[in-house]
Amino acid sequence: MSISTASPKDSVLEFFVHATNKHSFSLDITLNVKGAVISGTMVSAKEYFETLSETFEDGSEIAQKLSEQLSQASEAVDSSVGTEVHFLHLKNTKVYCGDSKSTPSRGQILWRGKLNEIDGFFLGKISETSKKA
Repeated sequence: MSISTASPKDSVLEFFVHATNKHSFSLDITLNVKGAVISGTMVSAKEYFETLSETFEDGSEIAQKLSEQLSQASEAVDSSVGTEVHFLHLKNTKVYCGDSKSTPSRGQILWRGKLNEIDGFFLGKISETSKKA
């Protein structure tokens, strides 16, 4: 007898991902993943791949090829809306691993994670406030 160790996907979270992919809206969300807290804005897979593609556009010949491939992935994702989803995509992401400071602490970070690896979530994202002396 074999015991499956695969985690099921949260159907509510999967619904949010479907809605984001289909209607291209964004949603602030914070996720718990294997002890880490990941906070950002959920975006469609299409937006994720388009944004990722743009980061390589002005680079070397290899970078431009990567940009083209990512752009094609964006188009392929757009045509498969309505199929089963396995990944969630975030922009402006902050990752917290037991510290009050996020990693990385600067920049516009894109994040992609497996839906069946997410332990929990809440709507809204963590915002860091500056301390005034």
